[in-house]
Amino acid sequence: METSQTHSSKSMSKYLSELMKEATKEVHERAENTPFMKNFQKGQVSLHEFKLVTASLYFIYSALEEEIERNKDNPVFAPVYFPAELHRKAALEEDLEYFYGSNWKEEIPCPEATQKYVERLHYVGKNHPELLVAHAYTRYLGDLSGGQVLKKIAQKALQLPSTGEGLAFFTFNGVSNATTFKQLYRSRMNALEMDLATKKRVLEEAKKEFLLNIQVFEALQELVSKGQQNGHPVQPKAELRTRNTNKSYEHGPAPGKERTNKKHTDVIPITPLVRWILALGFLVTTVAVGLFAM
Repeated sequence: METSQTHSSKSMSKYLSELMKEATKEVHERAENTPFMKNFQKGQVSLHEFKLVTASLYFIYSALEEEIERNKDNPVFAPVYFPAELHRKAALEEDLEYFYGSNWKEEIPCPEATQKYVERLHYVGKNHPELLVAHAYTRYLGDLSGGQVLKKIAQKALQLPSTGEGLAFFTFNGVSNATTFKQLYRSRMNALEMDLATKKRVLEEAKKEFLLNIQVFEALQELVSKGQQNGHPVQPKAELRTRNTNKSYEHGPAPGKERTNKKHTDVIPITPLVRWILALGFLVTTVAVGLFAM
């Protein structure tokens, strides 16, 4: 027993970034071996699909950044607080306005799985802020690492303007050198004071973040499948939740009324959504923990 505890303590003495990479290795490999990645690299994505993914990302980053702001002075997160360099909410708002118009907040859907992810972020931020670093690290460094690749593929596949409209999410104006910034972020995160039990909980939260991300994209696939009725893209109301990002629920749907009078003509056509959305989610998250370019 003593030998086992000694080995565990020794393994946990590694840098947190290294531990996170090891802890998420299995789900990382699952993502790499899916055929969706190859399909994405072929540029198999439609504008409608891209818009739907962007909408879900908006809800996720809105919740994440709300909780980051709540804990910006908390010593368990403050060292990795980089709003000017990393925060994505404003960029996503810019993209959504480009795609949907000025009334985009009334147009975008929030599937139940996305709401579940949002609720988890609020729960963590309010009750266990030391776990927030797992979400921030995985998401932001993944975006920063894979963003330029995704940007080029999306721009070409969707024939978006070369001036960058619709792609603000992938543009980090506050980061002049991605490699240098990622080194700084990892060094700050690795310096966070954590005991053995807290490190284990952070690693478990990182794995949970992967699973929540996968569930979001699987739910979007299901939304498309249910919407393809009689050859028309129909958005089922039962799959949508009121956009309530101010509640703190660990599990289950947030209370609220379903949206009505939704425009169905500009939601989703019959296209290979699953290949795009899973590829997007997997590429972003796998790059974050397994493919850091030094």
